[in-house]
Amino acid sequence: MTVFELKKEIWLPSPREEVFSFFSQAKNLERITPTWLQFRILTPLPIEMQAGALIDYRIRLRGLPMRWRTEITAWEPPRRFVDAQVRGPYRQWIHEHTFEEKDGGTLARDHVRYSVWGGSLIRKLFVESDVERIFKYRQERMKKLFPARDAA
Repeated sequence: MTVFELKKEIWLPSPREEVFSFFSQAKNLERITPTWLQFRILTPLPIEMQAGALIDYRIRLRGLPMRWRTEITAWEPPRRFVDAQVRGPYRQWIHEHTFEEKDGGTLARDHVRYSVWGGSLIRKLFVESDVERIFKYRQERMKKLFPARDAA
């Protein structure tokens, strides 16, 4: 099984605790996911975020409806957490989120390790561009949700 990696980072002009708090509320995932995925959380809210928490979602990927279940495998507020696919469209999906205080704000990093059915060819033809679009949208939304504050 070939494992691919995606690494993204964004600096946000907000305290780490505030940024982590946003991510600690599962409902906010809908706010940073592209509408074309028709993403919906199926697990009743609010979800107590902790290691071992399971979260069920519904998405529509390339027109196909599918369910996705993730497990929070690491929970270390306000520094990091990891979610891993238990069931879903990927052979493997492990997403580490880290939050570092930097320059009066927060450096938020995403590190995703994933594998797809069909390997490199399917990834190149279908998956890679979708994953890039999803994370580009996510970063654009984060900039709007955590705007620069006036110096006054």
